[in-house]
Amino acid sequence: MAKYFNITGASSAAAELTQELLPPGDGVRISGISLTNVHASTTCKVDLYIEKKLTGKFYILKNVSLPVGVTLLHDFTFSNETGEYGLYIKLTKTASETPAVDVILK
Repeated sequence: MAKYFNITGASSAAAELTQELLPPGDGVRISGISLTNVHASTTCKVDLYIEKKLTGKFYILKNVSLPVGVTLLHDFTFSNETGEYGLYIKLTKTASETPAVDVILK
């Protein structure tokens, strides 16, 4: 089952936004992700990581520049059925504009 997200990043006051895509223990198994920069004119930087409380972050993508109109496809397997890890995305704006990314988990 796919999950879909429209994420609009950091406000004018903040330089970045972190959003939980899959909470720990959600019982979801994914095999890949699609990230598309849907903003009309600005590039954004993307971090994608899993995190376990007390253990820390484990990055899948770190500081990846996503130009306007570009889709990044990344195949990886992740399951949060055990309740230990969650999946998170962080958008960082590279200009004064607010980034916007569509995310599809498959």
